[in-house]
Amino acid sequence: MTITTLPRRQGRQGRQISLKIPPGPALAAAVLLFFIVAAILPQLLAPADPFAIDLNAVLQPPSWQHPFGTDQSGRDLYTRVVHGTRESLLIGLGATALAMAVAVVLGVSSGLGGRVLDGLISRGLEVLFAFPVLLLAMLFVTVYGPSVTTQVIAVGLGTAPGYARMIRGQVLAVRTSGYVEAAHALGHSRWEVLRRHVFPNAMRPLVAVVTLGVGQSIVWASGLAFLGLGVAPPSPEWGALLDAGRMFITRAWWLEVMPGLAIVAVALAATSLGNHLQKKLEGASA
Repeated sequence: MTITTLPRRQGRQGRQISLKIPPGPALAAAVLLFFIVAAILPQLLAPADPFAIDLNAVLQPPSWQHPFGTDQSGRDLYTRVVHGTRESLLIGLGATALAMAVAVVLGVSSGLGGRVLDGLISRGLEVLFAFPVLLLAMLFVTVYGPSVTTQVIAVGLGTAPGYARMIRGQVLAVRTSGYVEAAHALGHSRWEVLRRHVFPNAMRPLVAVVTLGVGQSIVWASGLAFLGLGVAPPSPEWGALLDAGRMFITRAWWLEVMPGLAIVAVALAATSLGNHLQKKLEGASA
């Protein structure tokens, strides 16, 4: 009698999913984790007072005692960068959330509202696209005054049109797909089709876009602050640090370089994770 042995766990092996993260996204995740800890528990990374003035340590270059140097008031710049993470990330996350909320309303309404509504919203988005994001944000901040709230609103409204057009395209593509037509043919209600098929599939690619938008929003907000339209000093918000240090750029380069490196690190890390997540989502849907 011949006994045939079957390979064990063949089905499971055929569905193995690699959990390995490439070095680039892993490093990006570590960088973002550092800044998240800095935003939640800044005293853990920098226990000193970010507003403590030491007139005997004015404009000292980076050293073991002051890794990022000191500012014009003798305050430790590393401590101020760490403690300014909360406001900076709050601006980035808040502006991205506001932009996505406005974009979802406009994009879905345009994609599903018919020819007339689609034409009106599309023309309005084209008008908003005629204004550069920075110029639109500058006008808003100039009218309502510089603060964290106005920066969030200004950057959010400035970046919303791009997301809205992206969502509109996704909704139009999903609406005419085969599985949506099949759902209609099976007698599913319009609301059920929208809830179970159109909205989830149209929004899924935007998960990666959100991570990209956070870094972009921080860069835009820092640009406003550098022009004097951000959070007022002595706030340790990164854009405010850039604004405060520009008068000393020829004497103390670290006042611009160190906060700028923090902004670049967050933006690059968020972009790297966003690209990695987008590739994973595209691979899962393929």
